[in-house]
Amino acid sequence: MRASRPKKRRKFAPPVLSARLNDRITLETRDDGSIAAVFDDYPIKMGRFSPKAVTRARDLSVGLPLASFAKGTAVDREIDLLVRRLARSGLLEYRFARRGDDQDVVVIEPQTPDYWPQAPKLGASDTLALSRFAYLRRRGNAMVLESPRATALFRIGDAQIAAALARLAIPQKIGKLRLQRDFPGNELIALLFDCQILFKVEPGSEGLRPQEGDESLVLWDFHDLLFHTRSTEGRQANPLGGVYPYVGTITPLPAVRQRWPGTAIDLREFETPLAPFANLLRERHSVRDFDEQRPITLPELAQFLDGTARVLSRWESALDLDGGGPVLDYTRRPYPSGGSAYELELYLAVSNCEGLARGFYHYDADAHALVAITVHPQQLDSMLGAAQFALDAPGLPQILVTVAARFGRLSWKYSGIAYSLIMKDVGGLFQTFYLMATEMGLGGCAVGSNDIDLFAQMTRMKFHVEGPVGQFVLGRERKQEIPADDAVSGTS
Repeated sequence: MRASRPKKRRKFAPPVLSARLNDRITLETRDDGSIAAVFDDYPIKMGRFSPKAVTRARDLSVGLPLASFAKGTAVDREIDLLVRRLARSGLLEYRFARRGDDQDVVVIEPQTPDYWPQAPKLGASDTLALSRFAYLRRRGNAMVLESPRATALFRIGDAQIAAALARLAIPQKIGKLRLQRDFPGNELIALLFDCQILFKVEPGSEGLRPQEGDESLVLWDFHDLLFHTRSTEGRQANPLGGVYPYVGTITPLPAVRQRWPGTAIDLREFETPLAPFANLLRERHSVRDFDEQRPITLPELAQFLDGTARVLSRWESALDLDGGGPVLDYTRRPYPSGGSAYELELYLAVSNCEGLARGFYHYDADAHALVAITVHPQQLDSMLGAAQFALDAPGLPQILVTVAARFGRLSWKYSGIAYSLIMKDVGGLFQTFYLMATEMGLGGCAVGSNDIDLFAQMTRMKFHVEGPVGQFVLGRERKQEIPADDAVSGTS
């Protein structure tokens, strides 16, 4: 009797990567052969295409394999053009599924408009590990794998895939991973590597943290980098700003807190005439509408920067540690800063300033000088336009001050609280801006959001080295004209 051979364990069939329309998008074809992507009844024109391309594009609703239009025929080139236009508009996602199976194994959701799946080649001897910034969390009924460094997140629809990726908490060689029954496939691993959710571990190296990125990245704590990227525009696709997400679900909190029970000590009997500074505090207000006929002037801008941000003095102090320490340099400036770090830098997008050309500038606080930075006009327009939109302002700001942080200046010293200290410093600087603008008869307003990727493109600096943490618009307030009847009656 012949002994039966042991059955081989079946490996996963490698999933296929497809481009698919976001579930809120539909494609509509016009009579002239043009295609429009429709979002909430708003059409976005994609261009004209041949009848064959139009027919094939319908498959984007369920998923069109990327490899299916890589052959180079005329229709392939049309589909490639359409898909890339959809991708640039943020209208696509990418699904991994096994042939003949409708279940999504993994869905890639782009977080930046320029994301395109790139699968770099990895060798069997390469060793990979999960980034210390990567995390898996529940979102609705799905599990998503993401990272503040990644330009896309991965929605995991297969528990075995999640388990296989979790093993990469310990560095693994690609060749060894491929032998595993639940190996998720070369392409998915390469895409995770391209998004910096996985990184390559060099042989013989000590410690994973120093190997992942440059020295500036080593200084970041996980929660700090996550908060920086998820509370700004540029590296996420989540709704941001005043969208009132809990209307009809939670009652809004009152403007004034309910009084605590107990006896109150009435302080009104101690009131005295206000000092000039106290009056200045009360006069402070936000200004979003600026006088384009009488813009802020360069001398006024110089006075504003002198009074709010200029380096007033410098000194050095040796770090007192066991066995000695390096000599650290410090500055003093008009606003407070945690540990006298003064990590904040000012960049000015100038739209309308008498005596100063339209452009993008860095304020050298030590030399009290403006240095022009060459940027593309579209980038400057985008930055100014985004501030106008965020403020719901009638026109562009005359000057938009972007407050950027040299993150390592604080994180080199402080563990766990570095980013929160930066936020406190920004608050102190903004109040200084407001008071100086009020004192000078100018107008200003803090902006609630900024685009960290746009700033990185304009300055050509990595977003984790130096990046925006706040914006403030500045200019001459447009005075509201008082009707003649009101002027006579004395109303305001």
